[in-house]
Amino acid sequence: MDETLLAAMLASTLRLATPLIFCALAGLLSERSGVVDIGLEGKMLLAAFAAGACGAAYGSTALALLAAMAVAVSMSWVHGLACVSHKGDQVVSGVAINIIAAGLTAVLGAAWFAQGGQTPPVSAEVRIKALWPGLAEAINPVPLLGRVVGEGLLSHNALVYLALLLVPLVWWMLFRTRFGLRLRAVGENPQMVDAAGVSVTRLRYTALTLNGMLCGLAGSYLVLAQSAMFSQNMTAGRGFMALAALIFGRWHPVNALWACLLFGFLDASAIRLQGVQLPGIGEVPVQAIQALPYVMTVVLLAGFIGKSTAPKALGIPYTKER
Repeated sequence: MDETLLAAMLASTLRLATPLIFCALAGLLSERSGVVDIGLEGKMLLAAFAAGACGAAYGSTALALLAAMAVAVSMSWVHGLACVSHKGDQVVSGVAINIIAAGLTAVLGAAWFAQGGQTPPVSAEVRIKALWPGLAEAINPVPLLGRVVGEGLLSHNALVYLALLLVPLVWWMLFRTRFGLRLRAVGENPQMVDAAGVSVTRLRYTALTLNGMLCGLAGSYLVLAQSAMFSQNMTAGRGFMALAALIFGRWHPVNALWACLLFGFLDASAIRLQGVQLPGIGEVPVQAIQALPYVMTVVLLAGFIGKSTAPKALGIPYTKER
């Protein structure tokens, strides 16, 4: 493969996989604690709107990030209130969050900015820029793999590297700390955790809080690093793709990372294949190419959801025995 094409594909894969990684890790923490989170899509969409609205109105990157995380955490707490505190159906609550997010962002966007549900573009000062642009440009001319390392690996912003760094950190937290042991235990056998004197409710709310923070980062990335403005339904099913990656990865952070990178690669390939003439086929319709990542999501779910072993208490409300 040509070095320029390889570098461009690697860079696009990492950029497109970043929100999926944040969202998959968010779902992993929630579901490892026993709480199904179908609402990843809605929380990411609300976070993107909050980041776009605050970024455009106040011109502050930090405020936009904080607003995105605050909104997503609030929705995680609403999910917890419905499912953990009041023992409601977790799937129904997640679907409700998705519906509320789709409608609320459109209505508020139209009411506040009068741009058809969109927010004004955030300024260049608010956008999150590449972390080492000079280093990437300096390495690009190096023969052989210079462009792959420079453009492909070193041309990204801080959120891309944060997403990659969080994968080993979440693995370490889950499998090497007391908190992680308790979190995994509450998703497998909450009665045992309760008998040990640890609050099941507190653990699940803690997991949902971390879940909201990561969804906030995923949503803010779409606006502050990728699109420069919020538009209606801009998440475009990424929350469901992250959920598929989580299941495909068997609720393990490293496996989920590889699944997210696969989806990112498919998305990047779909962009590159638009207008390309294939031998014996001709030009493939743009719609068919754009549907490729979503078709793969369905295929992976259909092929692996029955083979993956979910946490035993996933989706089961816990009632303390008296």
